[in-house]
Amino acid sequence: MSKEQAESFAWKVMNESTPGKPAPEHKLRLGVLISGSGTNLQAIIDAIADGTLPGVEIALVISNSAQAAGIQRALNHRLPVIYLPWRKFPRDAFLREMTPNEAQIAGLLQFFRVDLVVLAGWMRILSAPFLERFNRRVINIHPALLPREGAGEIYILSNGEQIPVFRGMHAAQMALDAGISITGSSVHYVTPVVDAGPVICQQEVAIEPGDTEDSLQERLKLVEHKLIVEAIKQLL
Repeated sequence: MSKEQAESFAWKVMNESTPGKPAPEHKLRLGVLISGSGTNLQAIIDAIADGTLPGVEIALVISNSAQAAGIQRALNHRLPVIYLPWRKFPRDAFLREMTPNEAQIAGLLQFFRVDLVVLAGWMRILSAPFLERFNRRVINIHPALLPREGAGEIYILSNGEQIPVFRGMHAAQMALDAGISITGSSVHYVTPVVDAGPVICQQEVAIEPGDTEDSLQERLKLVEHKLIVEAIKQLL
């Protein structure tokens, strides 16, 4: 990376690291992208610490929000963390090339030798050119049950019941609005079509009487903490 390229990055390095230093043994190096509280990031940190994820390390954490609580989680564990201000670009820019922000992320992922990118509460859509660059190396957690191969608008529950597939924001509220009794969470590969990549692992979650979006979301998060660890373990 040239000096000019480095200076053009609108990011702030919030911890020191030595990304160029060779590791004594190969580990799966994660790049974790966050936008908020970072509870899924914490689940990964804890799983590495207690030996549930042997041979895994977090190489880099990137946040597009300076207020994200996940930044402090990363600092508490002495992980390299970068705040990258996110600029909006015309929607058609996503169809032809990476945006400047995505080019910055791609450069950082390469610089920190990241093997797998984990979107852990990352609230930005990534373009097709970016995902082509990291084909089957980006995974996401989604608070709904997705078809195993990604495509389709119907999901068949373990009891044989069919429910709609809820993609995009506010999937928990969509499940409540649909009046179904079971929803769930999925970890999937990220593709240009939002929440439509092949599923790595998932789990059903019952909707309880009186559930609100917040109460259901909290129970889904508990499942997600286990699923994201399981997905990474499967990819070792």
